[in-house]
Amino acid sequence: MRDFLAFRTMVTPVIIQVLFWIGAILCLITGVIMIIYGATQFQDQEYYLWKGVLLFVLGPLVVRVYCEILIIFFRINETLTEIKHAIDRPAPQPTRPEAA
Repeated sequence: MRDFLAFRTMVTPVIIQVLFWIGAILCLITGVIMIIYGATQFQDQEYYLWKGVLLFVLGPLVVRVYCEILIIFFRINETLTEIKHAIDRPAPQPTRPEAA
């Protein structure tokens, strides 16, 4: 809890994962709606059908790539924090065997 209050633990990666699922579901629903609308219209609305197919197929992929790019920043932060802690720790001193 102390790390959370001191902003050492990030909650944003979890939020980004939730936003990915919301974005993917919205792309799928909107894609299906556009496909149905484009398929039922007879007056030059066929481009809605193809836009719907593209949104249904590529939408979740684009949302995933965007979310992964955001997550990369947090992974970089975690790695730099680990490096900082490794540098701050004193190196163990080698022990010499005693001469008999």
